[in-house]
Parts: sequence; C-alpha cells; structure tokens
Amino acid sequence: MSRVLADPPTAPTDPPTTSTGPSTTSTGSSTAATSPPASHSWRASRLPCGATRRLTPEPGPGEATDNPARPTDIDTDQPIDTYRTTDPLTGPPPLSPSPFSQFFQLPQEETLVTTLLVIAKAPLPGRVKTRLTPPFTPHEAARLAEAALVDSLRAVAAAPARRRVLVLDGAPGPWLPSGFDVVPQCAGGLDERLAAAFAGCSGPALLIGMDTPQVTPDMLAVDFADCDAWFGPADDGGFWALGLADPEPGLLRGVPMSTPATGTVQRARLVAAGLRVRDLPRLRDVDTAADAVAVAGAAPHGRFAAELARLEAEAVVGR
Repeated sequence: MSRVLADPPTAPTDPPTTSTGPSTTSTGSSTAATSPPASHSWRASRLPCGATRRLTPEPGPGEATDNPARPTDIDTDQPIDTYRTTDPLTGPPPLSPSPFSQFFQLPQEETLVTTLLVIAKAPLPGRVKTRLTPPFTPHEAARLAEAALVDSLRAVAAAPARRRVLVLDGAPGPWLPSGFDVVPQCAGGLDERLAAAFAGCSGPALLIGMDTPQVTPDMLAVDFADCDAWFGPADDGGFWALGLADPEPGLLRGVPMSTPATGTVQRARLVAAGLRVRDLPRLRDVDTAADAVAVAGAAPHGRFAAELARLEAEAVVGR
C-alpha cells in the first residue's frame, strides 16, 4: 500500500545497507540474498528520503513466483517487471524501444537520482484540464487527466530511483499504484509548491508533472555525473521536468509560472546560480484538445491514448 505522509519524511535512524548519494561512498558489495521484512517490501512501504531499500530477487527455477516486492499494473493486476535483482541501483531492464534512448545511459551508482517526484492534482471534474472544455465535458476532461497521470506514474515506477513521491493537491484514488509516498502540496503559487517539493528531498531529485503522458522511464534515468541540473523544456514555453543534484528551493521561488517565458526564466535562474545545466528532450504538454491528439499520437500504446480513443468512439456513437 502507498503511504500518505502529512509532513516531509525524516531520515531513518538505522544506517542504510548501501550508499549512493553524491556526498557518500558506495560500499560496492551486494547484500545477502535473504527475504526482507514485509515493512521493507515494495508493496509495504517506502523508506524516507536518502535511505536505501531491498527488493526481493526474481525467483529461480523451482521457486515460488509470487514476489511481493514487484509493483502491480492497476489495470491488469499483473506484476510490472521493474527490477530483476536485489540491488535497487541496477535500474529496470528495457521496457520497450524508445526514440529517446540515444540521449541516455543508465547513471552510475554515485550519481543516481535519489528521489523522483510527480506534482499533480487529483483528477476530479472541474478541477483539472479545464482548457479541454470544450470540446470535452468536465467529466471527460477528468478522465483524460487521470489517464495522463497514470501514464506518468507508471514511467516513474519503472525508472531507477530510491524513492518515488506524489506531491498531490487532493486525495489519492484507485489510480495510485503501490510504491509511492504521497505528500500534500503546500499553499501558495506554483513556484512555492515546486520549491516545497524539492525542500523535502536530500540528494539528487527529478520532478515532473502530470501533463506529459508520453514520458518514458529512460527519459527519467538522468545522470548528474557531469552536470548540476537537468531541464526539460515544453513546447508551450514552460518546462515538463526539472532535476537538481543539490535540491535548493530558492532556485524556483519567484519564477513566474504558466507564462510563455516560464521555461526561459527558470533555466536562466539555474545558469545564473552557476549550475551546469543539461537539457532533456522537448515535450508537448496536454493543455488543449489539439495537444491531446498530438500527444496520443506520440505515445499510441499508453493509457492516455486509449482513453482518448474511447472518448472519440463514445462521441461517434452518441451522434
């Protein structure tokens, strides 16, 4: 089950079994192949930011195939093959070919992202994707928002990280997969809410939103070995991703959000702070109906594309 946290988590008192943060030294050795306690399994909990966790390995010949450490697809209730070894730093096997694979290689252990963050609103009619109405009704827009959020969470679940956090405005629903901590968004403008999300992290962190369901796990497997920040520009002038090797909330406070210049101002803020910035692929946000069609075409096998196709089929039948 996912945990809902009222406040940002604190570091555990017990020392982790391995160390991967940029300011620590990795042991470079494997842990014993014993089953972890249920409280440390993928399904049971997430450890606080900066801590490590064990995952049980894939079963060998003749062993039981029920592995509680593997997350489950919320549509099919089938296990998602995210990790295949006891080392959570190894990262997932390739899920499918991606046109963006040329940009990325799996990061080295000492520069691995510690925390992956998704900032989102609960997909309720009238509160999300209001620019999709019309042509979609508020209920239909909420269905598309939920599908986009599900695709985003799946990509994060399959990307290498120690901890995954949903920074949520609203209450979690059945769309939330296991393996995520849930923390509430703070009050204030979007810049303050983004800053607060990073303030709850220690070690390298990467944040995305819920408007780019075409995102893939390999896009999120960033390496901070030769940079201090990753920046994902969006077609509308904003940004879809921001990664910081040393999360500093002040880098986001005061940046004007939801304007055509937001991305330019935010990236300039990073450079002015002396950070070495690398860019992720440019993606298109889903804001309008035209955006929805284009993004579904870019990721035709995702939940978002399937939901859009269902809505279009329902519209034809209803004529």
